[in-house]
Amino acid sequence: MQKRRVDRILGWLRWGTVALLVTLLVLDFAFPPPLPRDRDTSTLVVARDGTPLRAFADRQGVWRYPADLDQVSPLYLQALLDYEDRWFWKHPGINPWALLRAGGQWARDGRIVSGGSTLTMQVARILDPHSRTPWGKSKQLLRALQLEARLSKRQILQLYLERAPFGGTIEGVEAASWAYLGKPASRLSQAEAALLAVLPQAPSRLRPDRHPQAAQAARDKLLARMAATGRWSAVEVEDARIEPVVARSLRPPLSAALLAERLRQAQPRAARIASTIDPGLQRTLEERVGAYFSSLPERTSAALLVVDNQDMQARAYVGSVAFGDTPRLGHVDMVRAWRSPGSTLKPFLYALALDDGLIHSESLLVDAPQTFGGYRPGNFDSAFNGPVGAAAALRLSLNVPAVDLLDRVGPARFSARLANGGIALKYPRGGKPNLSMILGGTGARLEDLVGAFAAFNRGGIAGRVRYTQADPVVDRRMMSAGAAWVVREMLEANPRPGYG
Repeated sequence: MQKRRVDRILGWLRWGTVALLVTLLVLDFAFPPPLPRDRDTSTLVVARDGTPLRAFADRQGVWRYPADLDQVSPLYLQALLDYEDRWFWKHPGINPWALLRAGGQWARDGRIVSGGSTLTMQVARILDPHSRTPWGKSKQLLRALQLEARLSKRQILQLYLERAPFGGTIEGVEAASWAYLGKPASRLSQAEAALLAVLPQAPSRLRPDRHPQAAQAARDKLLARMAATGRWSAVEVEDARIEPVVARSLRPPLSAALLAERLRQAQPRAARIASTIDPGLQRTLEERVGAYFSSLPERTSAALLVVDNQDMQARAYVGSVAFGDTPRLGHVDMVRAWRSPGSTLKPFLYALALDDGLIHSESLLVDAPQTFGGYRPGNFDSAFNGPVGAAAALRLSLNVPAVDLLDRVGPARFSARLANGGIALKYPRGGKPNLSMILGGTGARLEDLVGAFAAFNRGGIAGRVRYTQADPVVDRRMMSAGAAWVVREMLEANPRPGYG
């Protein structure tokens, strides 16, 4: 009789366990956790060394940068797990002992002394906010179990690294590190790691840009704990406590803004886009362009593009004088805009004439009033120089000799050679290549001109400018190596302003 009763109880337990598991499985499928379907981080465009150039907030206006466990400082991970959840790698999403301890402290002291939430539970609350009621806490516990069943520990930790609140619209350790400290999360000191570890517990109260003293007190408390647990040595902690809490004002990065917009349009779903820009050179040139044009009239703009001739990678990209400056049309990307090329096509014409044998570097050209089929060009200063050598004519950018050369080469043939080298020209509707093109009577884009001008330093090979490592290498023969060398020598013989 006793054995039968025990067998019956065991049967009830067995089938009850099965029923419970089936019920939990059905509920899990019916009410799955709201996991992000995509990496819905902000789009971050970075320089070649990883420095953020520009970040684009997500649809809710949140700044959330992609974070990779292998790219986050081990010091931060140590401080975070020691502070938030030292048993993270071992528990199933819930730490019963921590919950019992927190409940006992609350019952004894009548207030919350320490929390019982695990890191998984915090991720559950971030993904699916709940009320601070028994039902809300129960929901959080169940969500934590669901996360542990569906995701690996590394995936759960990555969700925290990307979504933990850090004050304002800043989420995730990478965005917080750049926003408050001006550096990537991979290069944090112990003091900085401790600071960022405590911030999500009270992001509004501990924001270092607003409440540095409160932030430092919370940081130092964690540092003391790290020393007490032996995670960090007493000497390391003492050095870390000396560091003051100094935070920058929250400003999203905004450098090479028009290039960043361009790259984002090309890769709208990318979380992180690495450009070839040199951040130091970019900042310097933006400052110099802005300072130079600050005294010029409104609606005056400029563009600047610097490339490495060896691999055609862009090192600086200034698309306008000041991004966001409405009077100066700062939103217009002058690197890609169609503008008159002025006299910038003349070196290519001289190179073609050299290749055709029409001239050599010291051939005499005539700089005098001439008419070419009804077209009568003049020089910028309205003066003429008479007979002049080809090298001097190019250095002085004389118009009449250039038109004479183009008349002999043929506008259509010259236009075709430019197109083959990557310079597309734009004419008014119904227009076609003509003699005025050599004096700017056409439209061209700066990036095409830069790619073609590289031919003078690349043995006559023009190239397409590259803005990311993934951009293809596109090279084209623009002129012979000899013509490229001769024209470069012609131009280099002209003294630079302020240098001779």
